[in-house]
Amino acid sequence: MATGLFRKAVSRISSSPASKLVTVRAFASEAQAQQVEPKARDTTNIKTFQIYRWNPDNPSKPDLKEFQIDLKDCGPMVLDALIKIKNEIDPSLTFRRSCREGICGSCAMNIDGCNGLACLTKIQSGEASTITPLPHMFVIKDLVVDMTNFYNQYKSIEPWLKRKNAPEVPGKEILQSKKDRAKLDGMYECILCACCSTSCPSYWWNPESYLGPAALLHANRWISDSRDEYTKERLEAVNDEFKLYRCHTILNCARACPKGLNPGKQISNIKQLQLKA
Repeated sequence: MATGLFRKAVSRISSSPASKLVTVRAFASEAQAQQVEPKARDTTNIKTFQIYRWNPDNPSKPDLKEFQIDLKDCGPMVLDALIKIKNEIDPSLTFRRSCREGICGSCAMNIDGCNGLACLTKIQSGEASTITPLPHMFVIKDLVVDMTNFYNQYKSIEPWLKRKNAPEVPGKEILQSKKDRAKLDGMYECILCACCSTSCPSYWWNPESYLGPAALLHANRWISDSRDEYTKERLEAVNDEFKLYRCHTILNCARACPKGLNPGKQISNIKQLQLKA
């Protein structure tokens, strides 16, 4: 009796639609399973990059060369795309990069019309992106520009601590209050990427004589440092029609700075100190 009831229950379960569905799923062939996988892999996201190319060994007219990469197989930043292009498509592509963390400033370039760091600039989906060197700079090759003049201007403001008197305790650090230390915020963070200077029209017109936003920001950093004893001399060194007063407060520098600094504000502070002197 019990055996008969058990057989009837089993026959009802095995004849139900749900059980058939489970059976089909459980015993699907390996060939059928493999047919499904390629469809999931077919989704791609192709992005076109137009990159400035110029080679001094073949000094023809510079041009924009197009590269297409799949964003599904690439990191999120523009630098990731450049590295992928160099590693997998065109090893002759030349650009600077180092830390990949927005600290060294090496990968500064013009991306879609705006200066910035390739390692901090996200790849925008949609239309093609155009990548060119920093504007109004001599190009060495592709995206690499000559920074000699920029660094010479930075060197000219003597960016180091200058003292007339020895420390109170020989061999010990020169102490600074928290309030005086806070005055350096917004200046010491500069990484000398040149994004600000190369976005400034005044710097485009007078690159040899105007110091530019980056150098003047660092000049004010040492002018404002309570430990430095050459404030008067530093103010006199930049008190020049071209070195300082070519700045017309357009503030392209503040818009271009990848660290969120405002060089125009620091230049205005130098001008105010000049009036008080």
